Amino acid sequence: MEKGEYESVLCVKPEVHVYRIPPRATNRGYRAAEWQLDQPSWSGRLRITAKGQVAYIKLEDRTSGELFAQAPVDQFPGTAVESVMDSSRYFVIRIEDGNGRRAFIGIGFGDRGDAFDFNVALQDHFKWVKQQCEFAKQAENPDQGPKLDLSFKEGQTIKLNIANMKKKEGAAGPPRARPASTGGLSLLPPPPGGKTSTLIPPPGEQLSVAASIVQTALAPNSGRPPARLSQAQAGSSSDLSTTLFPHTTSGKELPHLGGRKEDEALPGQPLFGA
Repeated sequence: MEKGEYESVLCVKPEVHVYRIPPRATNRGYRAAEWQLDQPSWSGRLRITAKGQVAYIKLEDRTSGELFAQAPVDQFPGTAVESVMDSSRYFVIRIEDGNGRRAFIGIGFGDRGDAFDFNVALQDHFKWVKQQCEFAKQAENPDQGPKLDLSFKEGQTIKLNIANMKKKEGAAGPPRARPASTGGLSLLPPPPGGKTSTLIPPPGEQLSVAASIVQTALAPNSGRPPARLSQAQAGSSSDLSTTLFPHTTSGKELPHLGGRKEDEALPGQPLFGA
């Protein structure tokens, strides 16, 4: 046992009974029915502790905790702890007094759950001991562990199916040419069959715009009568009327919008050419 190892408690049961057992006549095992179960030799508390790889079954007084007997267990299942053949609540343990003397006694629990916990505590401890031994062996010989071999064996080949890849590449088609960008900005081409449309104001707005243009032309300027429109201006005005009234036919006059005629003289002024 190494120095510095601490003792851990694995299981505690408040009530356990101790029995004197007769010598075993055959190698078949022990039978609890052969014990005097109604007259236990001792009753007290049971504790299972572990220090290193060895477990200890300790029988102690309920009140004072004084040790009655102790059974060191270095292997389970083994000769240190054996189950009886006719019950799951009774066991045979091998106790030692520290001077080399040993004896076999019978112990029993009043509850099956306590007997189950006793058995499982010992099983879990020695499973842990087995794992620790395996870890220690692997640490001493790390190269002896199983290695994963991913190399090809002699004559072994593999096949790659690339038919689907070729179909996808053929279906993609030639790449489309991108339009050249001007000034760092990429402009999208106009949609096919598209036509530029001229915005035409509603009829109500056409009349109001025409009236404002005619009134501006006929308004007095510095006390002088408005001059006659030159031929160039007349042509531009006809073009303007065509633009403002696209539905009127050529050669027809615009409707009077409340202004005076060009040939009418203003009050108090002579007619032009008189």
